[in-house]
Amino acid sequence: MAIFFQNVIAGLETGSLYALAALGLVLIFRTSDVVNFAQGEMAMFSAFISFTLFDSFGFSYYLAVLGALVFALIFGFLVERIFIRPASNASLVSKMIITLGLIMIIGGLASAIFGIDSYYFRRAIDVDNIKVSGVVIQPNAIFIIALTMIITGILFYIINKTKLGIAIRATAQNEITARLMGIPVFKVYSFAWITATLLGALAGILIAPTTNVSTTMMGEVHLKSFIAAVLGGFGSFYGPVLGGLIIGVLDNLVGMYISLAWKTVIVYGLLIVILILKPTGLFGKTHRKKV
Repeated sequence: MAIFFQNVIAGLETGSLYALAALGLVLIFRTSDVVNFAQGEMAMFSAFISFTLFDSFGFSYYLAVLGALVFALIFGFLVERIFIRPASNASLVSKMIITLGLIMIIGGLASAIFGIDSYYFRRAIDVDNIKVSGVVIQPNAIFIIALTMIITGILFYIINKTKLGIAIRATAQNEITARLMGIPVFKVYSFAWITATLLGALAGILIAPTTNVSTTMMGEVHLKSFIAAVLGGFGSFYGPVLGGLIIGVLDNLVGMYISLAWKTVIVYGLLIVILILKPTGLFGKTHRKKV
């Protein structure tokens, strides 16, 4: 039983990071109708900024993270303003191609600036593990889970209880109607991209001790966050968070009790079955296309 709970906690830790990234994906999709395939690369670049500030410039860990988050804020704003906003009237496929192109641009820049080597980056909470009734608990895991819950709670409050949240939900429902009601749609787009980039950057920095900081560090994380968004439902703001937690825990338990070799096949096979039975995701609703 101790091993079971230990795997659940580890799954919730990684699932929390998938949830953060997935929430960012859905926030962008619901507001601007764009699937940001470059979110993983944007998160990787921000993680490199944090590592460089920490390792090369001697910043403290938390100051380096803060510096990377400030960079991510500006990065998200510039990407939306320079690449996405000019294509606001383009087709959905064209916008997708833009984000695919950004993968190449950001990945190439990262390789040229930081190199292709892999670097270890410390954990946010670097203290000894705690043992409770035979269960070994990493304080860093508890920190990540708690931080994810706090961040998602704040975002849900903003979306459901504030004027900004009304603007986000109105834009997600129908962009033209939102414009006619006087809602600054482009400001909503900027907020969505900035927030999503911040969430992705935070996920990248927190998972760096596991993956190491490299140009390929976010490949699997981005894929699983995308699947978490699909599983939870792109039509829901809370579904992707639950989807990320489900994938994290399921991934660990299948690997522990069934097979590490078949873990990916079994987990994603189950997800495909779920989506066949419920195409909108476990918690999603039918998304009304903007006209």
